[in-house]
Amino acid sequence: MPQAAIIGAGLIGRAWASVFARAGWYVALYDAADGAAECARAVIAESLEEQAAHGLARDPKTAAARVRVARGVADALAGASFVQESLPEVLETKQAIFRELDANAAPDAILASSTSTIVASKFTENLPGRARCLVAHPVNPPHLVPLVELVGAPWTAPETVARAKAIYESVNQVPIVVRREVDGFILNRLQAVLLSEAFRLVEEDYVTPQDLDKTLKDGLGLRWSFMGPFETIELNAPGGIADYCHRYGASLARLSGANPEIYRTPYLDLILMHWGRMPTSEWVAERMAWRDRRLAALRAHKASQPDA
Repeated sequence: MPQAAIIGAGLIGRAWASVFARAGWYVALYDAADGAAECARAVIAESLEEQAAHGLARDPKTAAARVRVARGVADALAGASFVQESLPEVLETKQAIFRELDANAAPDAILASSTSTIVASKFTENLPGRARCLVAHPVNPPHLVPLVELVGAPWTAPETVARAKAIYESVNQVPIVVRREVDGFILNRLQAVLLSEAFRLVEEDYVTPQDLDKTLKDGLGLRWSFMGPFETIELNAPGGIADYCHRYGASLARLSGANPEIYRTPYLDLILMHWGRMPTSEWVAERMAWRDRRLAALRAHKASQPDA
């Protein structure tokens, strides 16, 4: 069976250990803090039991038994084909651990960092094995929210990104590829815009914090729980994304302060090229019916769950 080395046994590290262990990997867990990995292993076992109760893990005791506490970095790396580093967000810490990982990991092992703020070029530039290093930024908690942002440095080999993507998919995560380095990656940039506008709307007394939260959890959050913004707008106009932009692009630009040209040709053409389909009105109607069934099921599920 494949083995993953998890470096750092905090919230993210132990969640990653759970992800790999429940998918059948052996996991070597290491943390420099005295007793941290041992405590984390107990928490992982409890978490796997809870996940199993929701159908997210099978045979949690066997999965937990696949997690061992490593005696040091070198011990954790022994036999590992994949390394997930989850240490504090300090550049010097990342630089030091990646020097150690690169010097001791198997030559073909992938070295991934869970960093949410530091691009890989800042801590891998001088490494002999820098082509096998990348950022794999999860969403907390990774064992329940499956998105992983894969962000290579300019020198990260395309094969590294492709292999990492296949591995994360094999352990039931949802990897996306960020095509080049950008501060904050993708999720945090989207979140930053939404949070900043949320704060502004409350501070300028347009809405209470409670009602703004309802706007997300009972509005956008429901709609976006199984569709992203592009698929959402595709279903909000009979002719799909192009039709939506023609109808509402100017209003969106005015509300957001964006350049209205981004909703027009030739900028829109790039979106449509990547999107890859021009739906008919019949297809949109069928997909809307699918959306409505999903929303009905989601609302029923939410209604069945306690608020606290």
